[in-house]
Amino acid sequence: MASRAVMPTRSGGGGPIALGKPASQPLTEEDELMWDDGTANPEYCLDQFNLVGRWEAFGMLAAGLGFFGLVAFAARLNDKASRMPYVPREYPFDNLKAELGGFDVKGSTQH
Repeated sequence: MASRAVMPTRSGGGGPIALGKPASQPLTEEDELMWDDGTANPEYCLDQFNLVGRWEAFGMLAAGLGFFGLVAFAARLNDKASRMPYVPREYPFDNLKAELGGFDVKGSTQH
């Protein structure tokens, strides 16, 4: 049987992360904004993202939404389906003019 010094330690419970200090005095009001998972480095509950400022982010959002609005407006201007939502029918014998009593397929009479 191998000695304990040679055998690997499993389920140590602590791991490589240092543990935080237990609370020894009343907690502050801002303590509810911290995520204390028991390690020495607690995190903020709300993300602290300072790479992009508020107005720069708003500019990016406005530019993106403006681009999609421009694409939608261009698609609306070039909407061929709204101008002719069906395929024009073509019938034999001069579009069945004699069979329809002189009416054209579009409904207009030709005398």
